[in-house]
Amino acid sequence: MQWNLRMKAAEAGIWQATQMRRRLAEAGLEISAGKMSMLWSRTPTTIRLDDLEVLCTVLGCTPCDLLVPTGLPASQPEQAPMRATGNDTAPSRAHDVLPSPGRPRSAPPL
Repeated sequence: MQWNLRMKAAEAGIWQATQMRRRLAEAGLEISAGKMSMLWSRTPTTIRLDDLEVLCTVLGCTPCDLLVPTGLPASQPEQAPMRATGNDTAPSRAHDVLPSPGRPRSAPPL
């Protein structure tokens, strides 16, 4: 997903994170300076739906305007390349997690 907050804010005449924070406060969403800085400068990993609703109201847009899909849809993940394992009956994927060499794993609790 591409986070399009700064572009939508610029279209609404908001050029700084402090201006956006002030507008959000006027709409009833108090946001910390740190959280606003994070929302302004990079794509958030999570966002509350209530917060997203206020952002859209202030900017006069929809969630689809702020969250623009990129790449493949989640329902069709990219296939990882196959790699040889020395065992022809069970090929593994390049992203398989392998135990680290050295110490053996402990037994699970009873």
